Amino acid sequence: MGACMALCSLASCASCLCGSAPCLLCGCCPSSRNSTVTRLVFSFFLLLGTLVSVIMILPGMEAQLQKIPGFCQGASTIPGMENQFNCDVIVGYKSVYRMCFAMTCFFFLFSAIMVRVQSSKDPRAAIQNGFWFFKFLILVGITVGAFFIPDGTFHTVWFYFGVVGSFIFIVIQLILLIDFAHSWNKTWVGNAEEGNSKCWFAGLLSFTFLHYALAFTSVVLFYIYYTQPNDCTEHKVFISLNLIISVIISIVSILPKVQEAQPQSGLLQASLISLYTMYVTWSAMTNNPNRKCNPSLLSLVSNVSSSEPTPTSAPGQVQWWDAQSIVGLVIFLFCTLYASIRSSSNTQVNKLMQTEEGGSYGGEGEVGEDGVRRAVDNEEEGVTYSYSFFHFHLCLASLYIMMTLTNWYQPDTTTQAMQSSMPAVWVKISSSWLGLGLYLWTLLAPLMFPDRDFS
Repeated sequence: MGACMALCSLASCASCLCGSAPCLLCGCCPSSRNSTVTRLVFSFFLLLGTLVSVIMILPGMEAQLQKIPGFCQGASTIPGMENQFNCDVIVGYKSVYRMCFAMTCFFFLFSAIMVRVQSSKDPRAAIQNGFWFFKFLILVGITVGAFFIPDGTFHTVWFYFGVVGSFIFIVIQLILLIDFAHSWNKTWVGNAEEGNSKCWFAGLLSFTFLHYALAFTSVVLFYIYYTQPNDCTEHKVFISLNLIISVIISIVSILPKVQEAQPQSGLLQASLISLYTMYVTWSAMTNNPNRKCNPSLLSLVSNVSSSEPTPTSAPGQVQWWDAQSIVGLVIFLFCTLYASIRSSSNTQVNKLMQTEEGGSYGGEGEVGEDGVRRAVDNEEEGVTYSYSFFHFHLCLASLYIMMTLTNWYQPDTTTQAMQSSMPAVWVKISSSWLGLGLYLWTLLAPLMFPDRDFS
């Protein structure tokens, strides 16, 4: 009897893996929408690939693989077996490039397949919302194939793909943060108008002050540690320019005419964007190959001059994990999760992200014949987000993860080392300028074009 029940349970799981997204997560979130569950599962695929990349790049991983008999080329062998794997490729930056190449191809493939899907009645919607086992097999197959790509110029070429993709993704991250701050401000102001206004307004004021305090503190630290009296001119320009622009958007956001046209604009959004801009500025400066202008975090903590070599430094040695990479991963995880569950009323952001305005879709779900409550299909009349753009967003996220995990270092195939590069600096800084420009445009556009509807 127990064996029969186990077989029935296994058959149910198999049907879920080959079926729709609501079947996968109905037990955890029975009142969820089909569109939300699907995005969460695809995001899980991305996070799973990220986790594998992190494991591959952990220090000492190659030494551990070398201990496995018959696994790595040049290591101990098992009689009658030939070592098949080049462990120099399956760990380190080469493995991250190949893993992220596989994820990029996977999401780009689905982005191309899902172009112009209008509703869940489209046959392609069944592919989007189901067949998860086969999708996982496709991802695994592409990943295995990626590790057989010859070195050659692959890493150098794919580095530039990563730079361009990461530039676009950083801008998308800023758009998502703008949308998050907009929703946050709208929710808390709405709660304040309903009752207990002092508490909610105090909360808004506290977080706004905290964001500005962190941003101002960052600027001071940047001038102290990332500039020199007779050097680091680029850093001085980056810090000063982004500080000035942050002040400008803060002032513009509270102008009476802007408040009249955009009642939901305010200092909370401007403060969060200013703080994120300072993070991008810091991230850019940490990629400067000039060590005088880019001291390591270890040297800052231990009060060691960056010009003095440390005992652990060695040519070609790469510090994979540093503070900016960890912060970058945290922001990436937040934005990925938010992009999967967001339901915004910000029309301008919805147009940029190609999503529909959030609304009610009968969130209690449907009860199937087996008595299990399923996630509701809220896309029969029309999709709530662009399938193609969502996959393109995850495609760019894969490239951003690749650059973040490798600290934006440029591969040097002649020395098998990694080195910082100025293109990474300019990509990050220019993306921050573009993001600030987009936010400033959302504030001024209703005033410049009063005949258009920006509500």
